[in-house]
Amino acid sequence: MLSISRLAGIVPVDKPPGATSRAVVDVVARAAGTKSVGHAGTLDPLARGVVVVCVGAATRLVDFLHELPKHYRAVFAFGRSSPSDDLETPVEFETDPPRPGAAEVAAAAAAMVGDILQRPCDYSAVHVGGKRAYRLARQGQSVELALKAVRIERLEILAYQWPRLEVEVVCSSGTFIRAIGRDLAAALGTRAVMEALERTAIGPFSRAAAVEPDAVNPVSLPGLLLPPLAAVPHLPTVVVPAADLDGLALGRPIILPPGAGDALAAVDDAGRLVGILRRLPAGGHRLRPSFIGRT
Repeated sequence: MLSISRLAGIVPVDKPPGATSRAVVDVVARAAGTKSVGHAGTLDPLARGVVVVCVGAATRLVDFLHELPKHYRAVFAFGRSSPSDDLETPVEFETDPPRPGAAEVAAAAAAMVGDILQRPCDYSAVHVGGKRAYRLARQGQSVELALKAVRIERLEILAYQWPRLEVEVVCSSGTFIRAIGRDLAAALGTRAVMEALERTAIGPFSRAAAVEPDAVNPVSLPGLLLPPLAAVPHLPTVVVPAADLDGLALGRPIILPPGAGDALAAVDDAGRLVGILRRLPAGGHRLRPSFIGRT
């Protein structure tokens, strides 16, 4: 039987506003009795919503969780701005700002859907010269941030009555929701701050099904953890025969039939994740494991 320090899996946690994502990870780490804990996507302290925490060997799957779309609801207020693009820093109000109509707002939002280049927020965890951008910004230093390719799958207006706009966003990992409000306002000739943010889901992991941090403890955690396979719902699966598992664990490539993708989730006869197979460069149908989850 596995001891609690050998636990491996993922647990979606509902982060309350005011708490940091790091604090959520620490709650799970204390319950698991291990430092081998990580999460897929930082959520601002102002925000609330689902944070997917990985435990043990499942921390190696964080990059795959980043491939899942993120779902948000946000409220922006036009006619004002702040250095952090939200309420974390002092808000400055514009004098006689424009008041765009609903049709103008809808057109500007539609223009932002798709693959775009987005400038990260000055108050962000992006590294600039080896330092976090938000640390430089708080010191009053000018921050030059490179544009970043992101994808906005959906930007739907839920409600609009000037100055407040409520939207639903589905986007790729790394997208700054604060920056969406900032850039949308700029396209309308004004400015905006984000007043509220909720991450409603990461892929299939919804806030509605996430657990409260207070519910996570050494007794409850084993029953709350989802199996590592749950972290890769977007990957096709392949069953590896028992006779091939030892070789797979040693990193030996395996040959799959034509039609296999560039990345697959390898499972054993019991349906447990044992590895992520990636196609070798110029390797035809040969795939090498990049993660082994056997215990």
